Amino acid sequence: MFYNFLAPLASEWTFFNVFRYITFRSMAALITALVVSVLIGPRFIAWLQRVKCGQFIHEDVTAHAAKAGTPTMGGLLIVAGLSFSILLWTDLTSPYVWQTFFVFTGFGLVGLWDDFSKLHHQHNRGISGRAKLAGQILVAFAGMYMLYINPDYSSRLTIPFFKEWSSDIGWFYLPFGIFVMLASSNAVNLTDGLDGLAIGPSIVAVIVFSIFIYVTGHARFAVYLLVPYMPGIGEVTVFCAALTGAGLGFLWFNAYPAQVFMGDVGSLSIGGTLGYLALLCKQELVLAVVGGLFVIETLSVILQVGYFRWTGGKRIFRMAPLHHHFELKGIPESKIIIRFWITSILFGLIALSVLKLR
Repeated sequence: MFYNFLAPLASEWTFFNVFRYITFRSMAALITALVVSVLIGPRFIAWLQRVKCGQFIHEDVTAHAAKAGTPTMGGLLIVAGLSFSILLWTDLTSPYVWQTFFVFTGFGLVGLWDDFSKLHHQHNRGISGRAKLAGQILVAFAGMYMLYINPDYSSRLTIPFFKEWSSDIGWFYLPFGIFVMLASSNAVNLTDGLDGLAIGPSIVAVIVFSIFIYVTGHARFAVYLLVPYMPGIGEVTVFCAALTGAGLGFLWFNAYPAQVFMGDVGSLSIGGTLGYLALLCKQELVLAVVGGLFVIETLSVILQVGYFRWTGGKRIFRMAPLHHHFELKGIPESKIIIRFWITSILFGLIALSVLKLR
């Protein structure tokens, strides 16, 4: 809003020229989303308590019995901070911003449906797996289709660490992009099991992709760093900054011991958006590095389930996802969280090295 109303005034008052800069508006968006989330957080949590939006703890996770009843659906706090911030600081004529916001809210609505189902049935199980997957596929298809029909967008798949290795996969890019968003969304959802565990690495991943997107949308930087140039995509950097600020504001209340849980409305929306950001900046395969922690958590579940069925009841881990395995080994929850955060930062730094190691 500020960009659309104030930037045109720069021809008469040079001060307003600052609103043309993506870097300035990104910092302002981050601060705005953070402040808004922190300010409305207490009243929002109190409202969740009044309407009895308490978390139901899985019967197998006895260590978390004391957390039963803690308000969930805290992802709505992220939605509020993000929405207010992008309305103020983004270029509202940018189709890429609205496409990204569509993916964010679309996956969030699927998660909200699941959260309400859990509250309605007074159980940790929400909607059926098929219904959740169908909703995710519908949102991912719509988001991917908007990209696929864009004449400026390419169906070429970039190979990390190689400057000349890329392959045009044609129509197959459409289902591939849908898979990227689904995998990312569910991976973040699986990781959301301890206080602040999912939001910390998510913030790291969003920051990393904000850098990739800024470079991809900057003609000189894109040429210098040998990344595909996408005109107009740089505006999504402001969206990423707003999401970072909203995530930090949520972490203010979600840090151990948590006053509110994210719920599927938060984890599915953030995960799906991370996948979409990777597709926007043509760093689809780098997502597996940026979200290395999410990949490890997901693989622990796949290996556990597969080994359990193959051996007729034996387990690799004491419990999956992996963070529960460490819990059952007696490692304090706060230590697991911090160590996982450190791991996610390491993965983020490795991913950023792709910009130079080509």
